[in-house]
Amino acid sequence: MTTTTTTADPAGPPAEGDSPTAPSTRSRGGGGGLGSYVVVRFLLIFPTIFILVTTVFFLMRSTGDPITASLGGRLPPQQLAERIHAAGYDRPLLAQYGSYLGGILHGDFGTTVSDRRPVLDVLTTFGTATLELAVYASIVALLVGIPLGRLAAKLRDRAPDAVLRVLAILFYATPVFFLGLLFKLIFSIQLGWLPVSGRASTGTELQLQLMPHPTGIYLIDALRLGDSDAVWDVLRHAILPGLALGLITAGIFLRLVRTNVIGTLGSGYVEAARSRGVSERRLLRKHAYRPALIPIITVIGLQIALLLAGAVLTETTFEWKGLGFQLNQYLQARDYVAVQGIVALLAVIVAVTNFVVDIVAALIDPRVRY
Repeated sequence: MTTTTTTADPAGPPAEGDSPTAPSTRSRGGGGGLGSYVVVRFLLIFPTIFILVTTVFFLMRSTGDPITASLGGRLPPQQLAERIHAAGYDRPLLAQYGSYLGGILHGDFGTTVSDRRPVLDVLTTFGTATLELAVYASIVALLVGIPLGRLAAKLRDRAPDAVLRVLAILFYATPVFFLGLLFKLIFSIQLGWLPVSGRASTGTELQLQLMPHPTGIYLIDALRLGDSDAVWDVLRHAILPGLALGLITAGIFLRLVRTNVIGTLGSGYVEAARSRGVSERRLLRKHAYRPALIPIITVIGLQIALLLAGAVLTETTFEWKGLGFQLNQYLQARDYVAVQGIVALLAVIVAVTNFVVDIVAALIDPRVRY
């Protein structure tokens, strides 16, 4: 005779404060899939960067060699031919491609044609400015988008909700350069509250550039300097560019948080908690709000690419001398060697950022890793 023994689930029902989006991983061996997930996501960085760098290289070469594109018509034919030969642009295209990949592996992104400057020097000099602007924009996006999205979900189908949804669409749909020009017209020209352009006033920039071992991030350098006037000057210059770039992403976050909070408020576990007498405020804060933040984390990686793309127009509008500003200058000069290097660096930043975001999302929500 065979006896079947039934045992109760030792885990029992989830507690009221447990996250509904994180199922028990004990049946999966304690969530052992995290290690393999990290390895796979890390290995995917390399083909992503390779494809992006390769695409940019051949797109740039489709216009001809960089020397002719940048200096054609401004140098005698003999000097132009000498420059092309010295740079190796008269070799077969695949040989140039192989040399370019080999140089990137050794940290050599080439030399700019217009000002004969190592591209790596351009990246390190102006990259910190773009990083600083992206941080400001991210702070604006999080501080504006998430609370307003939560408020819109709480006041669903009421007048404030409709206003916030329209506002989110306007944020996302308005071109960043138009928003920047509008902000400059209102807050700089008409009201005179904020500076029109630049990262800092001339006096502050001289102080920051002459200090020993500057980081290139003006706010950090101003704090190291210990000058409150310099700190305030840097922040005043950052307000309008940070707002113009950050509000675009804030519109996305607002709609995303609203949709996910409304979805979780109508789920079964929330209805069960509501039937047990849990207050609506607690339901929103503990059961609906925190799970709704998980999609935000997974979308942040995609928004980094949007911020970097928007930085080109934002930096040009506000003369914020970062990679976006320099990229625009090199495009006008048809310096495709510099353009290749800047785009390659941006590709690396986007790929690495997506990797980090994927790992954070997997740690918060174990379902992501399976």
